[in-house]
Amino acid sequence: MPISKPIGLINHHHTHLRLIYLLLKLGLTFIAADLFGLSAPPALIYVLFFFEAVYVGLSSCFKNRYQHNAPLLFMSLVIDSLLLAAWLYLTGGATNAFISLLLLPIAVAAVALPQWAPWGLTLISTASYSLMIFVMPEHNMGDHTMDMRSHFLGMWFNFLISALIVTTSIAFIARKVRQKEAELNILREAQLRQEKLLALGTASAQMAHQLATPLASLRLLVDELHENQPVDGVLPDVEQALCRCEQTLTDLRTATQSIRENQQTNIIIPNLVDTLTQQILLLMPEVSLTTQIDINDNTMSLNMDTNLLPALMSLIENAARASHENNADYQVELSATIDNQYCCLSIRDFGNGISADLIAQIGENIIHDAKGMGVSLLLSHASLERLGGSLILHQHSDGGTVAKVLLPLKQAPTTFSSTVSTKNSHG
Repeated sequence: MPISKPIGLINHHHTHLRLIYLLLKLGLTFIAADLFGLSAPPALIYVLFFFEAVYVGLSSCFKNRYQHNAPLLFMSLVIDSLLLAAWLYLTGGATNAFISLLLLPIAVAAVALPQWAPWGLTLISTASYSLMIFVMPEHNMGDHTMDMRSHFLGMWFNFLISALIVTTSIAFIARKVRQKEAELNILREAQLRQEKLLALGTASAQMAHQLATPLASLRLLVDELHENQPVDGVLPDVEQALCRCEQTLTDLRTATQSIRENQQTNIIIPNLVDTLTQQILLLMPEVSLTTQIDINDNTMSLNMDTNLLPALMSLIENAARASHENNADYQVELSATIDNQYCCLSIRDFGNGISADLIAQIGENIIHDAKGMGVSLLLSHASLERLGGSLILHQHSDGGTVAKVLLPLKQAPTTFSSTVSTKNSHG
């Protein structure tokens, strides 16, 4: 299980804390034992310190392998708890004033690991503490055996309450922090995407302004050719390409004004499909578009602005290109359905499909691929987000890719009439 970067930083510092724990135990055992009333340790404690020193050295060498892996980090904290419990047992057991150190691995687990980890460490630490109380010799208590038993039982109960508080409260706070961190990451990605779109929009506006003059000059030249030369096979193609450029430039200016004034209109779904079909016939006559409307209420409407049609046409153009690369035919299928409170427009191509890694990036960022950089999909995604919609890409079971466009309905469907299914093929 991967762990986020801040949590990995906590784990990195905990690696250094192990060395501090070891030095603290050495100091308490051999220097300050009388000051804090620790029992004289047996010779076995030297073996314990040897193995703990080896463990601290190995954990420092291999910290990069486990500090971002939850199961391995949990195992290291279990070892920390067992080593600490062994030291406490050899230096007085339940009578050791530093018994609360058993809470430290639990606290680290509550901050850095999933919820099951601190509960597991709480169980281990509580079992260790309980065992130390159970094996505690009564002759160390003198004439106040019952009073001291009650005292140590109260300390054990206090430890249990503290462990539960750490396990629940700190874990809850850490989970909230991780959620906020995830939300901030999403916001940062969205801000970065908006900055890229702003840069693209600025560049597009500048280039559109620069194209206006040469397009006007080309229009004059084409008009002169129409007057002075007979119409041949080349001139109509030039005329068609020029018309498309002029129409695109006009649409860009209209879209800019619409965005500036935040203009939106309502359109019923069949009319949207018909308008889209007419635009494809006019601007991309080579595309063979098959449309199907499967909606029980033909009065359902959507909010749209001037960016919606260009965004959908861009998706259809990409689908036609993908189909052409696969079977030399610009075949595209467009279907419209109702999915809960959304209108679902599915645009399917008959291409070779897109890899799963690429699908996760397309529409979210500018990508570097042999076939392009995904700018049109990025812009289409942004246009749909402005209307409260979304774009989802996935593989079709029979091959090719499906671009699923979800747009919120103006009102939820309440009445049901006969199903309308229309199919138009052209090209």
